[in-house]
Amino acid sequence: MEKLSAILIDKFGQEKIIKWFKQVCIIEAWTCFFLYLVAMPLKRYYPEEDFALIFIIVVGNLHGLFFSLYLLLSLPARKIYQWDDEDFVFALLAAFFPFATIWIDKKLARHDRE
Repeated sequence: MEKLSAILIDKFGQEKIIKWFKQVCIIEAWTCFFLYLVAMPLKRYYPEEDFALIFIIVVGNLHGLFFSLYLLLSLPARKIYQWDDEDFVFALLAAFFPFATIWIDKKLARHDRE
């Protein structure tokens, strides 16, 4: 994991990784919102309609993409923000709870936290 983090930081730079991580945190939460509060109810109330099925497939795939990107970008973020093991595990677990990635972006992903 350290090797992958070093490769990503060396190739793209800390500023770009930070920018991507913050964007992925927000987008992952939005896709979670659309998946749980829009796409799934649409599929439930219009089970025979094609638009509901297509919408849930598209939103589900986008959410899966940003979920994976969040987990991948958590590795170099750990090094950049100097998270200890507890913070890192907390950041990884946040991916499994709806909208918790926004909290990670606002509270844990800061250089000046004490």
